[in-house]
Amino acid sequence: MAKESKGEKTQKDPRYSAEDIYVLEGLEPVRKRPGMYIGSTGPDGLHHLVWEIFDNSRDEAMGGFATQIEVALLPGNVVRVVDDGRGIPVDMHPKTKVSALETAMTTLHAGGKFGGESYKISGGLHGVGASVVNALSTWLKAEIHRDGGKYVQEYKQGKPKEKVKKVAPSKKRGTIITFTPDPEIFKEIEFDLQKIKDHHRQQAFLVKGMRVRIIDAREYKGKIDEDVYYLDELHLPVPSHSFYFEGGILSLVRHLNKGEEVLHEAVFYVDKHVEGVFVEASLQYLTDITAREISFANNIHTPEGGMHLTGFRSALTRVLNDYARKNNILREADDNLSGDDVREGLTAVISVKIPNPQFEGQTKAKLGSPEGRTATEAVVGEALTYFLEEHPQDARRIIEKCVLSQKARKAAKAARETVLRKGILEGMTLPGKLADCSSRNPEESELYVVEGDSAGGSAKQGRDRRFQAILPLKGKILNIEKARLDRMLTSTEIKALIIALGTAIADEFDIKRLRYHRIIIMTDADVDGAHIRTLLLTLLYRYFAPLIDAGNIYIAQPPLYRIQMGKTAKYAYSDKEKEIILSEFASAKQEQRSAKAKKAGKQEEEEESAEEGGEEEGVEKGEGKIRGVSIQRYKGLGEMNPDQLWTTTMDPERRMLKRVMVDDAQEADKIFSVLMGSDVLPRKRFIQAHAKNVKNLDV
Repeated sequence: MAKESKGEKTQKDPRYSAEDIYVLEGLEPVRKRPGMYIGSTGPDGLHHLVWEIFDNSRDEAMGGFATQIEVALLPGNVVRVVDDGRGIPVDMHPKTKVSALETAMTTLHAGGKFGGESYKISGGLHGVGASVVNALSTWLKAEIHRDGGKYVQEYKQGKPKEKVKKVAPSKKRGTIITFTPDPEIFKEIEFDLQKIKDHHRQQAFLVKGMRVRIIDAREYKGKIDEDVYYLDELHLPVPSHSFYFEGGILSLVRHLNKGEEVLHEAVFYVDKHVEGVFVEASLQYLTDITAREISFANNIHTPEGGMHLTGFRSALTRVLNDYARKNNILREADDNLSGDDVREGLTAVISVKIPNPQFEGQTKAKLGSPEGRTATEAVVGEALTYFLEEHPQDARRIIEKCVLSQKARKAAKAARETVLRKGILEGMTLPGKLADCSSRNPEESELYVVEGDSAGGSAKQGRDRRFQAILPLKGKILNIEKARLDRMLTSTEIKALIIALGTAIADEFDIKRLRYHRIIIMTDADVDGAHIRTLLLTLLYRYFAPLIDAGNIYIAQPPLYRIQMGKTAKYAYSDKEKEIILSEFASAKQEQRSAKAKKAGKQEEEEESAEEGGEEEGVEKGEGKIRGVSIQRYKGLGEMNPDQLWTTTMDPERRMLKRVMVDDAQEADKIFSVLMGSDVLPRKRFIQAHAKNVKNLDV
């Protein structure tokens, strides 16, 4: 091989010099890579713009400088956020030599949260909220009321259109930010009112005494007076929602437990400063068996918990064990209550406010500050000890529930070991009803969980044996929302599913041992099928949630109708599709008749039409009838022969699958508890509230 001469430019070693280093100035990096700053340019990123501006106003309220925040959705995708805080400073910034307002709105990592005494505690995504929103907006206007004046500056795609100017005297104080998301960045701009309400309700719970108003004026046709500070003062005939909670997260616990059967009426609550960390915690037990622990750090939701949640759990376990032994509920020979024992049926909210918090990961999903743990453990430990002493009857109920949970845990462990001892070994104890696939590569393998032996038989015959496994389940499985793990493992159908998945369950769960990367629920398109699907989803959500998070769970979409005209058969997966297919067949019939009429003459066409209408059955379509068309309504998968089931529901090239995802775990948890729990009244209210949304009910 010939040697390359020094300095020679080759394909393998391209020249890399200073001119290849791009320098993006101002807010250009944000527009170039928006996902780095707001996560995505989809719905979540779009709504994050609102959160970022709101967070600045909320931080004013957290510092005691503001009491009211208003978020308004206006026509033309315009968002307006107003607060009565101190107002962003407008005087000259000593370093940038422009207004402090312009500096904050146009410079990354510029704001009052990076030092000094203005904000000891703050949230926000990366401390760059306002400038990022400005960069990703077609137009933004900042209106500041402070120091006796009203100051205004407008921007276009993050660049100021003019300098900050005082436009009028003002006795008010605060900030109004109005912006329009840029369609060049966000291809779809559609704000979800429910999402906005839920987020700001949660924030109102986390800051006691802060009033938040949401106004949806997107459909308002009249003129809105821009000189009005709060749009609420105009009393517009539009949807408006106000949130104010004097009890803070104690109110949030009551809100989460609304409609549930509580174990004790008194709600534990504590708030206290310890060495610069403010800890707030509240809890209440339900008669239910599921646990809900929601944690926040500086008002940022930490779904993966972190140090503050660890401190809370340590304090809870230690205090309940100490109380149980002190009052002879647990004797010397008894084992200590475990963390799982004391969390069964628990609803808890933990919120810490900490200077300079350290988060793990870009999304701030987990708090890593050690002081969060020590402060939370100390505050909750001391306060919970007093709470149990002051509420002895409630304390006894809680401890007795924990002891019952401990007994169930031990029984479940024994049952689990019996069920799964050999199931871990590849292929050794797979359930007999499982028709496994030949592939041993989980990434290409899929498991169809099928309702009934009849549909299971068709699926086994119609499948591709190389990568498709079939597990038929007989009847409706146990509702695990109402049963502990030990009873659940006595169910033959549930045991078969657990062993087929290969991951084990509870403490032994290991997603790396999953035997199929696609688990597809395939049930009939009727009420019983929907119920079985819901029971399976409840089992998967409660005990196999990582599979849902990883996108491993799917729902098959079998067709509702088979529509045939002559030798042509089409499948419809909805009533709308059925109407479209019927329209296509009607048009095809009309074209056939027109062609015959032209070819044979009008008289012959009429005779043929009369003969056709005499004997052949047809389908009603609108005011007329389509001759020669038949419709079969599938009530169950067992009505399809194997070829039809493969073609419509199992063929990867043609099938439709819905992936099961959980956007809001807290809301999903609540809905599963309502729909599948033992309490009838909340379920009845849910059905009454949502009955109008049911378009087709198959009774």
